[in-house]
Amino acid sequence: MKNDVLPVEIRGILPANSGCAIFVGNEKKVFVIQVEHSMGAVIGMFLRDTPKERPLTHDLINNIFKGFNIAVERIVITDLKNSTYFARLILNQENELGRKLVEIDARPSDCLALASAQKKPIFVATSLFEQVEDMSEVLQRINESSGESEDPE
Repeated sequence: MKNDVLPVEIRGILPANSGCAIFVGNEKKVFVIQVEHSMGAVIGMFLRDTPKERPLTHDLINNIFKGFNIAVERIVITDLKNSTYFARLILNQENELGRKLVEIDARPSDCLALASAQKKPIFVATSLFEQVEDMSEVLQRINESSGESEDPE
């Protein structure tokens, strides 16, 4: 599977009327995943290590993972069907019985939040990366007009 995926990172987060645009990509291409406003805020908080007064849902999930010695291994954005992205959450559990990898179907927004919280790698399926529209110039124009870099913080 390693040859079928490409490493990417969150390059920017932009609030929009219908939610939040998460710019995901690498030096070759950037594409956009639309998420709910609240998910965009959560992902941004994890990227900036913003302290929270009370645990959010993804903090709760991370705390449960820690309790069972489970870590996010990586996430993979796998597909796009009918304008909806699909992703897989790959979890690693190690205990006295050994090591177990589990792959779970999950929303890309949840995957991005958990990967951001645990500072784990983000991948995209090569076939998907080749078909998505390149939004690098759009992100560059947004960053130039706001005087910011590509850093999502």
